[in-house]
Amino acid sequence: MAESKRTQSTEGRRERKRRQTRERIEQAAMSLFLERGFDVTTIEDITEAADISKRSFFDYFPSKEDVVFAWQDSFADRLTAAVAARPAEEPSVKAVEAAIMATLVASADERGMALHELIRGTPALKARDQLKYAKLEQKLAEALLQRKGNDAAEGPRMRILAAIVIGAMRVGGELWQQRPGASLQDFAEETFAELWKTLAEFGDEVKSRRS
Repeated sequence: MAESKRTQSTEGRRERKRRQTRERIEQAAMSLFLERGFDVTTIEDITEAADISKRSFFDYFPSKEDVVFAWQDSFADRLTAAVAARPAEEPSVKAVEAAIMATLVASADERGMALHELIRGTPALKARDQLKYAKLEQKLAEALLQRKGNDAAEGPRMRILAAIVIGAMRVGGELWQQRPGASLQDFAEETFAELWKTLAEFGDEVKSRRS
């Protein structure tokens, strides 16, 4: 029993050290990226700033691009957690809007906004940035389906809802870049209002076509 407890304690310390090392790499890399620029910052620069070996860097990240997009992965995790935290009886449309709004606002700190600008201004990062929407859509669909008790019959509907909402986020993100200084929360609210209005109009067109 004592040996088992020691093993669990050792594993806990190991995981904690790995998390701390990963965070140290991320912090060092992001500081360098934002200070010097992504292209001119080398992996050697990052390892020196984080006080780790080059081999240790690759234990955590396949490339320096992956350090940048680790933030996006954490955004997806926060979004799914926000969806799960919504009341079970709440309609899916209301739940997904509230979850996305909360996650966006919580992520709109100075560092997050600087990261957004870094990606937008770096061609190598901008191309890969588009992949985040596919990941977000999949994770959001899974989170919405879990709220439905993983009912297979709800799967297609939740996938469609996730695709529509993430598509709106993608378009909204592009439009927001054209409005420097705009409040992210206000703009997100406008985007959702326009989304539901547009879907209702499309629904009317479908009804008209069938009549």
